[in-house]
Amino acid sequence: MATDRPTRPFRRILAPVDRISEVLFGLIMVLTFTGSLGVAGAGRGEVRTMLLGALGCNLAWGIIDGLLYLMSDLAHTARGLAVLRAIRRTADPQVARHRIAEALPAPIADALEPAELESLRQRLVRLPDVARPALGGADWMGALAVCLLVFLSTLPAAVPFMVIADGRLALRVSNGVAVAMLFICGVAYGRLVGRSPWLFGLITIVVGLILVALTMALGG
Repeated sequence: MATDRPTRPFRRILAPVDRISEVLFGLIMVLTFTGSLGVAGAGRGEVRTMLLGALGCNLAWGIIDGLLYLMSDLAHTARGLAVLRAIRRTADPQVARHRIAEALPAPIADALEPAELESLRQRLVRLPDVARPALGGADWMGALAVCLLVFLSTLPAAVPFMVIADGRLALRVSNGVAVAMLFICGVAYGRLVGRSPWLFGLITIVVGLILVALTMALGG
């Protein structure tokens, strides 16, 4: 789902964790549909209904997730501007430096000396008046990217039903593709956080299948 994030240039419109999480979300959704198909039978009519349902559901959730992305970006920008205004209006330099340190990631804040924080405070104070928070082109492109990731993650698992006549075989291939994609997402996340890619790949498969089972059990 959408998370807080700063505005990025087009070449980095989504952070790696954003891309991974959106693909995982789409995969869990499509596995929910194919799992339900396995219980109901794999006739051609059921296959068509499943495909339309999976594509439509992921498209709808992609649009919703894109809107949440925009809301998150706007809120993030507003918070940043609020912190900047608070720093500029604070009369006590020590309090202002403390606010700056709180706004920075902990490893970066811990590495800065008081003199460096003071230099940053003075630069912020000299900035012109800040504008009201607004959405930029990168924000809208990010929302579109989120929507497409959720929707397009459905397609690899849907293709077997389009090219394999045997519905039950197509179901097995589709589920295999989805599980492989879960593993790839886990490997990518493991590398991102500096942990064992293979271990996180296996964990992602297990967690993903548990979430699918819970979704189906709750009538999702």
